[in-house]
Amino acid sequence: MSPKRLGMTLKRLREKKGLTQTALATRAKLHRVYVAQIEAQTKVPSLPALERLAKALGVPVTELLK
Repeated sequence: MSPKRLGMTLKRLREKKGLTQTALATRAKLHRVYVAQIEAQTKVPSLPALERLAKALGVPVTELLK
C-alpha cells in the first residue's frame, strides 16, 4: 500500500461519512494534524493508528488498504 493511495482512500471514506478531519481525529483519538498528514501522504500511520481510524470510520482495516 502506497502512502498516496492510503491517503486518498482515507479522505474518500471520511468525506463519505460526512466527517471533518477534526471529527475523525477525535473519534480515533488521534491528533488532527496526524490525520491531515496521512491524507496529504506525508505520514504513514502505524498499525494501531490504522486500527483506530478504521474503527472510527466503521470499516475494517482492510478497507483502508484497498
